Amino acid sequence: MTIATSDTETQATELKQVFAQAGQSHLFQFYNELSTEEREQLLHDASEISSPSKLINSVKDALELLNANSSSTDDSAFYQLPNDNFYSLLKDDDKNSLSDDEKTKYYNKGLELIKQNKVGIILMAGGQGTRLGSSSPKGTFRITIPSNNSLFELQAKRIKALQKISGGDTSVLPWYIMTSEPTRAPTENFFKENNYFGLNPQNVIFFNQGTLPCFNLKGDKILLSSKSSIAKSPDGNGGLYKAIYDNNLLDDFKKRNLKHIHMYCVDNCLVKVADPLFIGLAVEKKWDLATKVVRKTDPNESVGLIISKNHKPAVIEYSEISSQLANKKDPANDSLLYLRAANIVNHFYSVDLLSNMIPSWINSRKYLPYHIAKKKIPYFDTASNQLIKPTSSNGIKLEQFIFDIFESISLEKFGCLEVKREEEFSPLKNASGAKSDTPETSASHLLALHTKWLKENGAIIKDGAKIELDGLISYSGEGLQFVKGKLFNNGDYIK
Repeated sequence: MTIATSDTETQATELKQVFAQAGQSHLFQFYNELSTEEREQLLHDASEISSPSKLINSVKDALELLNANSSSTDDSAFYQLPNDNFYSLLKDDDKNSLSDDEKTKYYNKGLELIKQNKVGIILMAGGQGTRLGSSSPKGTFRITIPSNNSLFELQAKRIKALQKISGGDTSVLPWYIMTSEPTRAPTENFFKENNYFGLNPQNVIFFNQGTLPCFNLKGDKILLSSKSSIAKSPDGNGGLYKAIYDNNLLDDFKKRNLKHIHMYCVDNCLVKVADPLFIGLAVEKKWDLATKVVRKTDPNESVGLIISKNHKPAVIEYSEISSQLANKKDPANDSLLYLRAANIVNHFYSVDLLSNMIPSWINSRKYLPYHIAKKKIPYFDTASNQLIKPTSSNGIKLEQFIFDIFESISLEKFGCLEVKREEEFSPLKNASGAKSDTPETSASHLLALHTKWLKENGAIIKDGAKIELDGLISYSGEGLQFVKGKLFNNGDYIK
């Protein structure tokens, strides 16, 4: 065992004082009985919390906001996005539907930007498949399709297909993959074992999201996970912005001369990675931030909605609006809901926005607000001197939401594209047997889309048959003339 240095003990004294002032002296209750390595672990965990007192106050504010939102029914400031900020790929929205010529124009513009190597991709892949019955990274999950491809491979092949369409060997789409502490090593190993799915490893960049400490239900005490470590959890998808800064991605964007970023979540097997139409539309309209949505048709669907709130873009939860507003029809088209832009966490960012905003936030310590998630959190009980594994919610995990940035963007710099749910959104959330968002529903939606493309190109499909197309063959249904007149059976895999 090595002897602790005077510098370490000085740090310990300073941290003990700071945490005592914040009412958190219990974190160091066992410090004197820890080994040198255990002390270093505890000091490391504590030093990651830059201002305990400020954090405690932020948790208090988050709890008050949670209670206020749960009792509030005032949604008088909630409106649709203005027409200039909202466009649709669906045909029944006369005001906002893009024409075929417009779609071609924006697609070609986006494709040219990709060809010029000005587009990068950020994948949110920090989650484990715990709800799927797996502790592995969710991107390694294989839905039940003929190819047996994982989510990571499905997306990698779309990237390769898009690079081929836009410029072949000269076209590069850097893929930044945000992992978490428990998923980083298995994710990297999975890519190595699969030879990066044919992508250049230099263009696949892994980086970790941050963590936040866990609290008791009152929000006034930080929990320990052991005598020498603080209980922590990932900081939510809103941690992306700080992770970009901490991992020097802004410098990498600049070095690669990237101007535009597409960001999406790993659990969507239908995602159009770096969609040229979406990118081209956003750039043409001079938006700094844009988002894809799918249409909400059921007033009771539990989805977040993208709206104008106090003349700023915002996302609200379904629980924040009254039943009257949830059921309100669009005055211009009474077959549609008034608020119907369902958030799917699929965004476009200008690199200029990220480069200007993120350092300013970090330097001024102006972070996104915290949101409360009440969970069952194993913790080390300082009174009984043992690890407790609760059977009901006993604590708070803090999360930051990626969309809380929206309200800092002016409306004229924000836009929204409504896409077809059956073509672009099938999230994998639940294990087999659940009512929705299962491996079976994801597989069914993917195969239905591929079968539709085949039919549109003249293929002969037996009734009820569903066929898979390898992602390298077609990005979104193009280049399939070779299937005309050919017969395909259920379960076929075309590669």
